Amino acid sequence: MRLGVLDVGSNTVHLLVVDAHPGARPLPAHSHKAELRLAELLDMDGAIGPDGVDRLIGVVHDALQAAEDKGVEDLLTFATSAVREASNADDVLARVQAETGIELQVLSGAEEARLTFLAARRWFGWSAGKLLVLDIGGGSLEIAYGIDEEPDAAASLPLGAGRLTAGWLPVDPPAPEAIRALRRHVRAEIARTVGEFSRFGSPDHVVATSKTFKQLARIAGAARSAEGLYVQRELKRESLEAWVPRLAGMTAEQRTGLPGVSEGRSGQLLAGALVAEGAMDLFGVKNLEVCPWALREGVILRRLDHMGSP
Repeated sequence: MRLGVLDVGSNTVHLLVVDAHPGARPLPAHSHKAELRLAELLDMDGAIGPDGVDRLIGVVHDALQAAEDKGVEDLLTFATSAVREASNADDVLARVQAETGIELQVLSGAEEARLTFLAARRWFGWSAGKLLVLDIGGGSLEIAYGIDEEPDAAASLPLGAGRLTAGWLPVDPPAPEAIRALRRHVRAEIARTVGEFSRFGSPDHVVATSKTFKQLARIAGAARSAEGLYVQRELKRESLEAWVPRLAGMTAEQRTGLPGVSEGRSGQLLAGALVAEGAMDLFGVKNLEVCPWALREGVILRRLDHMGSP
């Protein structure tokens, strides 16, 4: 059957259409996305303003039309950090449902981490052993660890690249003291969770998902996306540590000149790099591999598992 997943994320609203059935890997058929950056649209009270809600509803309408055009039979819809943590989340969800007919399922941070972990486990398989999975979104950082398809430990921290950029690095280029303050904040937040994971021992394989990690790996020399899903892409901590001060000295516009960095994400890249560097350092990770599958694929795989159940 043809499945669609509508992901209302903190950076983008993304419709992924796949051809899938239980027991087979989902084959991408269409992708439709719009950069909304909800994590940056929160007001002083933590609410998504009327203009942001209007834009969200418009983007959802466009995604629904695209899903219909592509023959989607079953549409799975969910929202993540920006909607989940908005002070007016209930009102936003009610308006979206009233004006589009879509009831967005709001995933918890732990659910995000678990579903992303499932996607990484299915991609790399059992031979990867104990996995540590890191995902930097627009609103949050998800961390998960385990040897099975359900992680032994999962955490979600308010360290998304969009959220941190808006709250800590509003000036372009950012001031050195602001960067140092954000670096301290990021590492303090991550350090609180390390013990929860370290008691399970060292991972056999460390995996990263998300656009932020893909862009950081690309500027550090990883293969272009045009070279295909199955090319191994890695990010070494020493390479990332060398890039952080360079990114700190650039404007957002200058970062768009780097390989693989989009204009819409260039402003967030430094904050994302500080989170990635902090996570790799505090978890003792020297090298990680970028996984092509992430949360959307995890949602699809879970749905297929349920379809295949008696």
